[in-house]
Amino acid sequence: MSVSVAAALAGFEPRLPLVVAYSGGADSTALLRACVERWPGQIRAVHVHHGLQAAADQFERHCRDRCDQWAVPLRVCHVQAGAAPRQSPEAAARDARYRALADAARTAWPADGVLDVAVGQHADDQIETVLLALSRGAGLPGLAGMPARWERHGVRFCRPWLAVSGEDLRAWLRARDIDWIEDPTNADARFTRNRIRRELLPTLQACFPHIRETLARSAGHAAEAQRLLAELAAQDLAAAGDPPRIEALRRLSPERRVNALRHWLQQVAGWAPSSAQMGELVSQIGACRTRGHDIRVRVAAGFAVRDRDVLRYLPTL
Repeated sequence: MSVSVAAALAGFEPRLPLVVAYSGGADSTALLRACVERWPGQIRAVHVHHGLQAAADQFERHCRDRCDQWAVPLRVCHVQAGAAPRQSPEAAARDARYRALADAARTAWPADGVLDVAVGQHADDQIETVLLALSRGAGLPGLAGMPARWERHGVRFCRPWLAVSGEDLRAWLRARDIDWIEDPTNADARFTRNRIRRELLPTLQACFPHIRETLARSAGHAAEAQRLLAELAAQDLAAAGDPPRIEALRRLSPERRVNALRHWLQQVAGWAPSSAQMGELVSQIGACRTRGHDIRVRVAAGFAVRDRDVLRYLPTL
C-alpha cells in the first residue's frame, strides 16, 4: 500500500519558509494545502505559466484565487521554453519550469532566505518514470526514477509525495471539499505517460497487485547502486585530473572508463551521452595510442575532443 498523506508529511522536514510549486492540479493543491496546515504563515507559492495551452490563463486565475483564500503569497512566472537541439518540447518546458521555480524562490522573498522548493510528483509519477526508463533501455540513473531531494539552480527541490498514490491525494482533497484543475493534456493519448497511466498500469496492477511497491523498491536499489558508481567515478576522475588525462582514462577497466566518462560528461555538458556516443568515445580513447590520433565525438550540444594529452568538452556556439 502507498503511504498516507499524513505519514508522508510527517516525514517531510524542509527548511522554512518553504516554496511550493503550485500548478493548480490535484497533486500540487494537496501539497500546498497540507503544508499550509502544518506550517501556517511559512509557505510561499510559485505558479509557472508556460503559455503552452489555451487554458493557461485559467490555471493562473485559479491559483491566484486559491492563494488569496489561503493567505499564501504567490509569485507567477511566465516562461517561454524553446527546445535545444536533440531536446524534446516536454524536456525544454520542464527545464524552464525548474529554473523559474528556483529563480523565484531566491528572488521573490529575499528577506526570507528560501532554500527549499517542494514539488508534487507522487508514487504513480514515479512508476511511470521507471517504466519509461525500462522502455528506453536506460541505465541505473533512469531506473532509479525521480529522487526525493536534489539540488538545482541554487536551491534544494523536494518531492514529499513520492510514496503517496495520486488517488490517495485526490481522496484527501475530496474529504476537505477542495477542488482542483484537471489539465486537459492528461487525457491526450499522444503522450506516452498518459497511455502508461490509463492502459498499462491497470493491466500491470491486475497481474501484479503490488507492482507500485515493488517498482518503487527496485528504483530505490538502483538509486543506491548509482550513488556508489558516482562515488567511484569521482575518485577515478580525481586521479585522472581536470580535464581528465587520456592515458589515465585508458588505464581504467572498460567498465570504470565508461562510468567515469559518463559522470564527467554529465558535469561538463549537463547531459548524459547516448549508448552510441559513449561506445564511440570509449572506442576512440582505447585506440588513442599515438600523438596524431584525433578524438571528436558529439555529445549533446557540443563535442568531446582530444587536446594534446587531455580530453575536453567543447560546447557548440
